Amino acid sequence: MARPREFDEERVLKAAVDAFWTKGYVATSTRDLTECTGLTQSSIYAAFGDKRGIFLRSLEHYLNQFLRERIVRLETSLSPGQAISTFFREGLVRSLADPKHRGCMLVNTALEVTPDDPELLRLVADETVLIEQFFRRCIIAGQRTGEIRTESADESARHLLGVLLGLRVLARVRPKSELLMSIVRPVLENLGVPWPRNASEATRKPRVTRKR
Repeated sequence: MARPREFDEERVLKAAVDAFWTKGYVATSTRDLTECTGLTQSSIYAAFGDKRGIFLRSLEHYLNQFLRERIVRLETSLSPGQAISTFFREGLVRSLADPKHRGCMLVNTALEVTPDDPELLRLVADETVLIEQFFRRCIIAGQRTGEIRTESADESARHLLGVLLGLRVLARVRPKSELLMSIVRPVLENLGVPWPRNASEATRKPRVTRKR
């Protein structure tokens, strides 16, 4: 009979996410993980297999907390155009508020992963598809209501994905609100999606008004 785990897995994964998000997979050592989680190396290996195992679980935890939840919440509570706009705004607010300027753990992983790890490559690619599909669903819904103007939902969704990934990289090295706004604002306005004209409004935590 397997012994129950004698640690708070949620707390451990949260600590591991912070370590990997800050330093990246390669630079994060097993010692870093033991120090931040409070677990011994043998406990980490027993629970997660190895460093790669706890990294994959940590990335999954991050995606559930910061990406998948946001997509569901915005798509089910806002109009299509507002869902897209708020998705970008929340990412911008989070990036600028992070004193470590870590950007996005998914994007950081995409920049670090190599063809030698096809499983991780596939995981990262699948998540970018998830984001693209979110944009596409919103655009199609917005086309139907007249809120979004574009001829091709597929092309616009891919364009938004590219802008998003670029923003997340740039936010790590040049975390300036006016700069990031100047990139995303014309793209959204071209779709007919409203975007704040000034930095103070854009970086204010957006209000989420549920659909009636």
